[in-house]
Amino acid sequence: MSTAPSPGALGDILARLSSLHPDTIDLSLDRMQRLLARLGHPENRLPPVIHVAGTNGKGSTVAYLRAILEAAGLRVHVFTSPHLVRINESIRLAGVLVSDDALLAALAHCELVNAGAPITLFEIETAAAFALFASHPADVVLLEVGLGGRLDATNVIEKPVACVLTPISIDHTDFLGTTLPRIAAEKAGIIKRRVPVITAEQLPEVTTVIEQQARRLHAPSHWAGQQWHVSVERGRLVYQDERGLMDLAAPRLFGRHQFGNAGLAIATLRALELFRIDTAAYEAGVARAEWPARMQRLSSGALVEVAPKDSEIWLDGGHNAEGGRVIAAALADLEERVSRPLVVIVGMMANKDAVGFLANFAGLTRHIIAVRIPDRAGAMSTDALADATRQVGMRAETSAGVAVALESLTRLAYEVPPRILITGSLYLAGHVLAENGTPPT
Repeated sequence: MSTAPSPGALGDILARLSSLHPDTIDLSLDRMQRLLARLGHPENRLPPVIHVAGTNGKGSTVAYLRAILEAAGLRVHVFTSPHLVRINESIRLAGVLVSDDALLAALAHCELVNAGAPITLFEIETAAAFALFASHPADVVLLEVGLGGRLDATNVIEKPVACVLTPISIDHTDFLGTTLPRIAAEKAGIIKRRVPVITAEQLPEVTTVIEQQARRLHAPSHWAGQQWHVSVERGRLVYQDERGLMDLAAPRLFGRHQFGNAGLAIATLRALELFRIDTAAYEAGVARAEWPARMQRLSSGALVEVAPKDSEIWLDGGHNAEGGRVIAAALADLEERVSRPLVVIVGMMANKDAVGFLANFAGLTRHIIAVRIPDRAGAMSTDALADATRQVGMRAETSAGVAVALESLTRLAYEVPPRILITGSLYLAGHVLAENGTPPT
């Protein structure tokens, strides 16, 4: 998902590897298993793996897991996707983003042993991550699913220590199916025999699918609202399970949904006997966790400079109807605290449900500015976005880009500086962070 070319040799190898992409994407583990066999099966030499799937909240849940584990003094490898600005963001070795040299060496080795066979870039990135994780010491690996679960490239780990399911909703229907039960079945495909499965609150149709899969594989289940509970009391996170209650600081990440994501991370670690984590580490991790482009406040940078003075600028990569719902809820909370006029700058991919996403904002604003995501062949046109906006009863205008849209707002007369949300796609979020000069670190 790079929004800017990678430097030098790393950019060259990524271009070569991209050219090996199969003519059509068929979700399959065959290519991955072939490559891993040629690499000597690094996936079998990893530290304990926590595998995370779901539709929304995967990255945030991984961020909480990492922050808590590191607060407890543990070394944590992390593989997440997609990256926003640079491919290095996808791989952390013992907490540090992989260097260009280390990543280049791993990719070059994978390229050599793959010997020109068809393979997706994500598959070869995943294999490179496994090779790096196998050769660098750590206490745990946090592994985020890329797409779906059952046939995702990450689903070659035969015995993770935990399988985690964040909220599941409709998305990627062209690959995962058009109904919620079918999508849930793909996501639940990461569940392994007798491995604990920890799940967020789910819709009834999703719950049925997960329960059936867990029973079939004799996987102990830890459900939000049943085996564990999380709530907000006096602005703090209160977590409770059979082992007791913890009264913790609120998550650093903004939005009421983040309490659920943090609770899921806590429940996962408390379901395992593998790690000894005290309350202080849970509190520190929840309070410190960071995850870019998820209700991220942009307080400085090139784009902030061209926006109306003293305006609030928020960035979120949400791109489906459920993602829009949680963003809108977070905005409503902000409005309740401090009222400001809201402007939404939106750019989406053409295969997304723009009407379903934008409908969430109809009660919050009537000022939508549509932009096209730069350098993306499958980006939705501004005219199509504007049409979707009008279908949900909001006024739409178009702009040549985010910077132009922000600058145009300086010519409007606001009694109170506006609150500006930039949203609709992680591709757009990556472009914004790069243009703003504030890439993830």
